[in-house]
Parts: sequence; C-alpha cells; structure tokens
Amino acid sequence: MSKRKNSPNRKNHKKARVVPEFEGRVLMSREGFAFVRIEGQEEDVFVKATKTRGALHGDLVRVAVTQEKGGMNKRRSGEIIAIVERSDRPFVGILHIVGKQAWVLMSSKTMPYDISVPIPEGGERGMKVAAVVDGWERGAAGPYGHVVDVLGLPGENETEMHAILAEFGLPYRFEKSVENAADKISEEITDKDRAHRKDFRKVLTFTIDPTDAKDFDDALSFRKLENGNYEVGVHIADVTWYVKPDTAVDKEAQARGTSVYLVDRTVPMLPEKLSNKLCSLRPNEEKLTYSAVFEITPQAKVINPWFGRTNIISDYRFDYELAQSIIEGAKPEEVPEPIQEAILTLNTLALKLRKKRFAAGAVNFDRPEMKVDIDENGKPIGVHQKFSKEANWLIEEFMLLANRSVAEFVATGGKMNGKAQAKAKTFVYRVHDEPNMEKLSGLRDFAGNLGHKMGPIGNGKDVAMALNQLMTEVKDKPEMGAIQILALRSMAKACYSIDNIGHYGLAFNFYTHFTSPIRRYPDMMVHRLLTKYLAGGDSANADYYALQCKHASEREVVAAEAERESIKYKVVEFMQDKVGQEFDGHVSGVTEWGIYVEIEPTKIEGMIPYRTIKSDFFIFDEDHYRAVGRRTHRSIRLGDPLRIRVKNTSLEQKLLDYELVEDVPDVPEAAQEQDSPEADMERAMAQRERRPRRSRRK
Repeated sequence: MSKRKNSPNRKNHKKARVVPEFEGRVLMSREGFAFVRIEGQEEDVFVKATKTRGALHGDLVRVAVTQEKGGMNKRRSGEIIAIVERSDRPFVGILHIVGKQAWVLMSSKTMPYDISVPIPEGGERGMKVAAVVDGWERGAAGPYGHVVDVLGLPGENETEMHAILAEFGLPYRFEKSVENAADKISEEITDKDRAHRKDFRKVLTFTIDPTDAKDFDDALSFRKLENGNYEVGVHIADVTWYVKPDTAVDKEAQARGTSVYLVDRTVPMLPEKLSNKLCSLRPNEEKLTYSAVFEITPQAKVINPWFGRTNIISDYRFDYELAQSIIEGAKPEEVPEPIQEAILTLNTLALKLRKKRFAAGAVNFDRPEMKVDIDENGKPIGVHQKFSKEANWLIEEFMLLANRSVAEFVATGGKMNGKAQAKAKTFVYRVHDEPNMEKLSGLRDFAGNLGHKMGPIGNGKDVAMALNQLMTEVKDKPEMGAIQILALRSMAKACYSIDNIGHYGLAFNFYTHFTSPIRRYPDMMVHRLLTKYLAGGDSANADYYALQCKHASEREVVAAEAERESIKYKVVEFMQDKVGQEFDGHVSGVTEWGIYVEIEPTKIEGMIPYRTIKSDFFIFDEDHYRAVGRRTHRSIRLGDPLRIRVKNTSLEQKLLDYELVEDVPDVPEAAQEQDSPEADMERAMAQRERRPRRSRRK
C-alpha cells in the first residue's frame, strides 16, 4: 500500500508536488547508502547515506520516492522518512572493550557503523559476537544495542559458521524442551501404527541419495505388473504421524520453516531423533511412510494414482554414484540383480517423463553446483563443480511426479482430469509465475550482441522453447554463466501460495511440495491437508494457510542466503594461501566497475576492478557487454582468456579480488581514475544480484 502526501516547495511557495511513499525493507551497503526493497515491486529505491535517517540493514521503513527512473536516471531514488520497525536480526562483529565501555566493531558488507553495547557476560576483547541494535539516539555517532551471543574466536570454523547462522537469525541448536519432547516419541511400530496402511514391506524398495546424506526421506518401490505395466511407489517419511500439530516439536519446525545446509553441516528443521532415526528410511528397517503409488506404462503414461499411508522396508541404500554406474553399464556384485534391473527400468521411464516435461514447455536450467570439499576440521581442501546425471534425474522425475499428482488430486477433487474445481479446497501449492517479458527482451538483445539468436517469445511455451534452445547453444561456452544469470533474473521466484497459478518453470498446471517433510515444513502442511481431504474433511482455513505460505517462503529465502554465504566464505578461505599466485581463467562477467574472471580448474570467480589495470583505463560498453580501453581501444569480452593474479581475500566480507597479469610499467596511482560513489553503488547492487543460485529438488 502506498500513500501520497503533499510536501511544501520551499522555493517561491510553488504548488507542492505529489511524492509517493512506500513501506519496504532496507538493504544497506558498507559505504552507508542503501536500497529499499518494496514488496510487489521489482526495482529497489536507492537512498544516499545522508538520507537514511539512522535506518539500518533489515529495518522496515517508510521511503519517499523523490526521483523516478527516466531520462538520465539509471534508477529511482528517494529518502527514508521514518523507521517503522527495527530488525531483530543480529549483526556480527568483533568485541572491543575499553574500561567499562564496549563496542561491536563491524566489517560487514551490510553494516557501516559500530554498535555501542554493555559488556556481555563471558565476552572478552577480540571475540566474535552477535549484537542486536536497539536504537540510535539523535546526535550519536552510531547505534546502541546489546550482545545476544558470544560466538568465539575469529577464524575458528565453529565460530564462523555460527556467525553466518546468527547473521541470518537462524538457530544452531534446539532448546532442551524441544529435544526432550522429541525423545519422548516412541520408536516402536505397533499394530495400531500399521492399521489402515498399505503394506509394502515385501515390495522391492530402495533409496538414492548423496553420499554424505544423513537423512533419507524418500524411497522408490518397483514391481512389474501382469499387464506389462509397472507399479512405482514414491514413499515419503510419515513425519506428521509422529509430529502432532501445536506440540513443541511442531512449533519449532514451523518457526524454522526449513533445514539449512551450510558447507560443513546441516541445521535440521527437526531434532535428530526424528530426522536421522525415526523418519529416516534406513535400509532393512520397517518405516512408516506416506506414499504416492502409480501404474505406469512402458511408454511412461501414468494411470491409476493412489495416495495414502503405507509401511515399507528399504532393501538397499544407493548413493548417486553407485546408481549412475549401473545406468552406465556396470554390474556391481554387491547389488542384487533384481535391484539393478529396477534401476535401469526406472531410469528409462524417468528419461521419458523428462522428455515429455520439456516438450510441454519446462525450462531447462541445468546449472552445475559449486561443491567445497572440507576436512574433519572444516578446512576447505578442494573446490569443484558438481553436475547432475541420469541418477539425479531419475529421483527428480519421480519426486516431481508425486508432487504434481498430489496437487492435481486436491485441486480437481480427486478426478485427475486436469481441471481445477471452481471451489477447490484450501491447499499449499508451490507456484512459479511467468517470466518478465521486458527482461526477456533484454536477454535476447544481450545474447544477440554475443552472436546468439533467441527464438520467438510470444507465449509461455514459446518462451520455454526459446530459452532451452539458447541454453543448448551456449552450453560449455564461456558466456554460458552470464546468459544463465540473466535468464534466471527474467524468471519469477517460486514460492508457496494457496492461490494456484501453476508452475511455469516445470510446465505443470498443479504443483506442490509433498516429498521432503523432514526438511520442509510446507510438506508437513501438505501431508496434513491431504490426510484431511482423503477422509472427506471440509476445506481448511484459507487465511491461516495463506499466512503460513508467506512465512515458509520467507524462511526458504533466508536459508538459501545463509547457504550461499557459507559457500562464499569457504571459497575465500580456500583461496587465502593462494594470494600472489597466478592462474589462467576467462571473463565470466563485465560490469561498470570491473571484470569478473573464473579461474581454472576450480571456476572460482573474483573481480578485477578497472582502477587496478595499469595498461589503460577501461570503460563499460553496455550495448556490446564489453570493457573498452580508452587509450588502446582494447576490448575485453565474455569468454576472453586472461591471466590473473590473486590480489586479496577478505574473509569478513567474503570477497575475492584478482588483478590482471600485464607486462607494463607501473603507473602512479594518482594517474589512475578512481571509482565514483555511483560505481560503489553499482558494485553493491551487483554483489546482491550476482549471488550464485543453488538448486535442490524443486
């Protein structure tokens, strides 16, 4: 909601102009300027450091937009006129004590001011702490607050990982009351537990997960039917059988919203007894599950879906590598032949389902994931890219099938005819809106300047086909990363909602999250709603679930940001002992303030600021996405090979700087053109926009 009010013009008392005002969240830079993000609006409002009125990162504020985008403006700008609500998210810094006074000294990318605090119990000078801002008195040099946690000595792995969790307001331990409540849940499976369940204990069943997985929340069962078709069961840990609404465990899971996956640890949504024991589908143990079971023809046509509670015994625990080896023709002796045959048949079906999905208009963003290898002390010892293969797709396709089928079952009232009921019952959907056409046009121009043609973008399916063709064309080319980032920016963000608009990226009219209740609270809500509706229950309260969807979407974003920060920290830590070393690389991005370069073989990205290039002064040619030397007219484009030297690493700010290796005489710094405040602003904006995306099962 926006309000408009008149501000008197101080010059000549001319007619006052209307100034639009909005509420939004502050995204602050270390230089002191900020952006205000307004819900429902794509573009943030830029606020100069002198116009922030003491607002800090995360605060809810009212901002007046004083200059709209247009003409020579690159973005709209404004000033903060009121702080509506201070953020309760902590800032992390180093405790500094002088006499009876203490401060938390900041080196954060989002906090330019030190915080005055009372000396905390157990806190010693030089320790890393988390502090919350309580206020900022008029005329004071900085804000005041209090320390909420003493994290430990800087540089230690536990300290730094806890610091990342603290920065995002994420818990890193369960309260004792929650642990005690989980411990009281019985591990015994009784006849009462088995009652009204379909028994799959004698059906061939197995799990496929990452090698280092500790919780196994999904399993596949497989058997051939007499009519030549196959029965495939997607079995999900029956978390809601154990976790009842409004209990201590349920309330904690609801508040967390999701598990968080840092480089060196999982911060689970549920206590270990549930996530790693009771609800983990470990091999050779009877487990209670909630299942979607399908009859599938050899042509991968899905018929006769069934949903309900089951019990299973997993016969085998695969990691992706072992399953992939079977798909590629290996015949490991330790894997029984019937299970190998099941893997091969399921892979064939999964590839057919995948082909149908892309033919229907699904978008293929198959981006490699950066994987940091660590030792037992959390020290990074290697960095590599992780690619998805058929074994990953096998699990993904059957999880997608279960998710969309459950959503369609509820939306159509069980008719599975592709038509939603006019008054469908309240449900939790995973939705993804259509892409931004203006940004897609920008992507087309960008790709065209790099020599790539993009097909027509008239409707949803055309857009998907055009994007997929472009992604295929640029695969393994140096410009692939930049084009993928721009393509992703054109897409809407997936979220949870009770209003079903379908899932554009997957080309599904109905979609939900049913398959991971150990790590996602929305899946627990879906299980409960499905149970209610299978029993003929009335529609659930829409307002309640709308609020829960909003909360779950917000928690998902926070968790993803924390995960990215942990990767960035470990990547910079990995590069610390490589300062001064030279690497070959290629240009992965070109901006107004510098060049991004990915080095070989790790693909670790760092920035070369233009001001550090001694041979020439470079400027950004936005139309052709290149940097051009003002004196030499040398062009640096995406994909160009460059030799770089690692210049600087900043663990606190999680930044990595490179410098170009050049054979030129030193140029006095005074002769080099320096970054302007506008360039600083652009850099801060780009650091937010260029965050790497990580993908899990959708």
